[in-house]
Amino acid sequence: MKIALMDSGIGLLPAAAALRNLRPDVDLVLSSDPESMPWGLRTPEDLIEHALGCARAAAAQRPDALVVACNTATVHALATLRAELEPELPVIGTVPAIKPAARGGGPVAIWATPATTGSAYQRALIADFAGDAQVTEVPCPGLADAVEHADEAAQAAAIAAAAALTPPGTVAVVLGCTHYELVAESIRAALAPTAHPELVLHGSADAVVAQVLRRLPAEALARRGSGTLTVLQAGRPCPLPAAAARYPQGRALGEAQGVAVGALQ
Repeated sequence: MKIALMDSGIGLLPAAAALRNLRPDVDLVLSSDPESMPWGLRTPEDLIEHALGCARAAAAQRPDALVVACNTATVHALATLRAELEPELPVIGTVPAIKPAARGGGPVAIWATPATTGSAYQRALIADFAGDAQVTEVPCPGLADAVEHADEAAQAAAIAAAAALTPPGTVAVVLGCTHYELVAESIRAALAPTAHPELVLHGSADAVVAQVLRRLPAEALARRGSGTLTVLQAGRPCPLPAAAARYPQGRALGEAQGVAVGALQ
């Protein structure tokens, strides 16, 4: 089984690591374009072009499915990607985990990029899935970029700013950008003084993996892979980015390939 994932940068690591954890034999293709980050500041037309570039590079590797491991790209480009690649290649988007977060009934905060926060897409998801839960949309400018570059000082500043906008007593936080899952524990620590003691953070990686397994035909699921890892940036083969080694998900992928953390380029 071969699964491709695409994102502007290393936000695809959580879903890739979840896939590898579930199926150690899966062949992974990671397609990104970090030089074009942040996608959220681009026009929808420009963002779609960059997403198409990543998707086409991934599709050339002949995967069984393509995961759009980016909330912003899912909002703006999913329909275009599906129109070009399906039905030959199933394309799975990434949706913020609003429904499970709201299920507990307490106040919910959705941390997302400024481009996604307040968007018609996110507002529709809230209307459809939040029920009676009190929902606060929290923009997190600069956080995805800080995660991408493993800039701990910038991460701390962006997380602190978003935590200040999160209402006291919040029970659940939806991590509405895949990059945020890489710093989930830092987010939890920043919210600890004011959030509900049983605060739950809801990422999307596990739900995306479950959807991949639902979409794949039985013959693809039964096919054993070799556990390979192919990394593409702007369509060009390259090593796993050095910043990936700063996060558990990246280290796990590198170590599975027999690559010492310090050797990641």
